[in-house]
Amino acid sequence: MVNFSIIIPVKAINDYVRETVHFIKDLEVDQWELIILPNELDKDEWQDKRIKLIPSGMVGPAEKRDLGASFALGKILVFLDDDSYPNSDILTIATPYFEDDEIVALGGPAVTPHNDSFWQKVSGAVFLSKFSGGNPERYVPVGIVKEVDDWPSVNLMVRTKEFKAVGGFNTKYWPGEDTKLCLQLKKYTKRKILYIPNMIVWHHRRSGLWKHIKQVGAYGLHRGYFFKAYPENSRKLMYIVPSMWLIFLIIFVLNLIIEYISNDIFIVGCIAYCIALIKAFIDIIKWENVPIGLAAIIYIFCTHMAYGFKFIQGLMTKNMKSKLR
Repeated sequence: MVNFSIIIPVKAINDYVRETVHFIKDLEVDQWELIILPNELDKDEWQDKRIKLIPSGMVGPAEKRDLGASFALGKILVFLDDDSYPNSDILTIATPYFEDDEIVALGGPAVTPHNDSFWQKVSGAVFLSKFSGGNPERYVPVGIVKEVDDWPSVNLMVRTKEFKAVGGFNTKYWPGEDTKLCLQLKKYTKRKILYIPNMIVWHHRRSGLWKHIKQVGAYGLHRGYFFKAYPENSRKLMYIVPSMWLIFLIIFVLNLIIEYISNDIFIVGCIAYCIALIKAFIDIIKWENVPIGLAAIIYIFCTHMAYGFKFIQGLMTKNMKSKLR
């Protein structure tokens, strides 16, 4: 009997996927199947009837997930990324929530693994405060069970019937495909998406600043486009704040040249930003050590600049076309 269909899109089978399979085999609930979708398939490494490898061709993660869902036998679809792995108890935790018909989906935090490198942990630390990343509950188990309107597909469970009823992800957007799906689920099923803080998945972070910036920039680009295209769950003040800070700094630099506006305004703005960085540092060291917290300050500034610039670019884009990285 299959209750859960775990779906993982991937370019090719790699060490992260092998790690994920190892942890999935240790899940407390054994009523699952695993569907892995590489571009091409050379061989079946696992020889396990519960594991299906389905070649998808060179398509995006959303399209891979839709393909995986079309083969799924479970009542619940469990979406993971190829560089993430679940706690052994996530299906145990999720099961009673899905006994409530008013719940259509569940999401939990994607926590940085303890064995990630220093710089991977710095990359993850950026998101551990509202003052640096906006949504710390997506990255650490904080707060209480609550209703949400958007959740990342790195740790997202959805009822199969309702997923198919709204047409699945049905998009080439990446990232951001999960925002579109959650909007459709809320809009057409009129049911709840819940955040479950102890439903934990572990998610490896980017290993260097440039890779971190590329990832953040992609999110900023799509969030800027979604800000106007999907206002129901994307038009939020926190998404536009980094762009406001970027514009503020540009005006500040111009002002140094033309001396048009009082410097007092910019001094106040910089002091406010420094206070926000200090608060972010305090939040970060609740979860990570001081050296990681200090290094994260540099990452935070770079994150805000990259995200802010790409958000403006996305806001000005007429037709978004995602590019596979």
